[in-house]
Amino acid sequence: MQKLLNIINYARAKDLYPDLHIIESPPDPEVIIEGKKVLMFTSNNYLGLATHPLIMQSAVDAIQKWGVGSDGSRLLSGNLQIHCDFERAIAAFKGGEDAIVWPSGYSANVGAISAIAQVLRVLPSDFFSLGTVIISDELNHASIIDGARLSKQRKVVYRHCDMSDLASLLRRFRFRRKVVVTDSIFSMDGDIAPLDKIAELCKKYNAMLMIDEAHATGILGKTGHGSLEHFNLKPTADVDIVLGTCSKALAATGGFVVGSKELTDYLRVASRSYMFSTAMMPAASAALITALKVIETEPWRREKLWANAEYLRAGFYDAGFNTLTSKTQIIPVLIGEDDKAISFSRKLYERGIFAPAVRWPAVAKKFARLRITLMATHTKEQLDYLLKSCKEIAGELGIKK
Repeated sequence: MQKLLNIINYARAKDLYPDLHIIESPPDPEVIIEGKKVLMFTSNNYLGLATHPLIMQSAVDAIQKWGVGSDGSRLLSGNLQIHCDFERAIAAFKGGEDAIVWPSGYSANVGAISAIAQVLRVLPSDFFSLGTVIISDELNHASIIDGARLSKQRKVVYRHCDMSDLASLLRRFRFRRKVVVTDSIFSMDGDIAPLDKIAELCKKYNAMLMIDEAHATGILGKTGHGSLEHFNLKPTADVDIVLGTCSKALAATGGFVVGSKELTDYLRVASRSYMFSTAMMPAASAALITALKVIETEPWRREKLWANAEYLRAGFYDAGFNTLTSKTQIIPVLIGEDDKAISFSRKLYERGIFAPAVRWPAVAKKFARLRITLMATHTKEQLDYLLKSCKEIAGELGIKK
């Protein structure tokens, strides 16, 4: 225990421990934090669906019908009809044959990657075959990294969105079973993986392809169906495993995989985080079914989100800030040093803006930043106030833009 205390004391002494604020209201553009009204610029509620009346009512109705909890794991007493209904809905939304749902996006990634990479050994030949090689983008989410670790298979990393480096690794492991894993939209830089090129390379070198649609579902594509729609790709035919979370644009909780019926049947008996977790709350499944319908019937939300992102990114650019390679609703504002990023975030909070600093180990050293995320429900006036405040604070801290 003393070793743990030493670590915590060190983090606090070096100002490394995060500022943990208590939010006292729903995730709207304006929230109450510890009695103070502030603008929210770090929410994943991209389309503003968390407080949509129809979605909220669906959750209430589900509680009235199903109760609060799911009672057990999906393989025992927790396999509710409402969960199956959502699986059919998300499979149809993504254009896949079938879907399987976990109680969280993290458990979906950990459970899917470890099960797919470390294949169950049931035939004599399985015990003599070489293991799987997991080929992962260097900026993939922590849940992908942890899933690869838990698989106990070999993991290699390719440079971020570098197709030459990926091709080199695929050639190197030409005769091994391979799984390429990448985020669609990267959570810290806000850029988009070149999935069309990745899919082409995977076909050429006979590798499975798994993508994480956490920040792309509801956002990318002509109708918001995600990165496959954006790149005109198909589940199974072009991308073997389409994974996503339900806690971003879909505004609830859970994680899913869409793919072939054979894939989902396998994961139901091979993914430990699926087999040994209580199923998601029925209210979440009900809310998610309605959220998918709202995305289809209210396209203005996605359109407004993209307009907000383009406006704010252009504003930061005109003011001399570095937003790295962002092309989406996630806009990093590079500050550099950890201490300056922390000071910047705290000064924003003093001005009524909640935009926490992200620093090492979440990002590389010298790349500390504000991670700005936008909602469709942000107003132009709110965006302008953020830009104005950032310009003033940069001057106060002597930050070269």
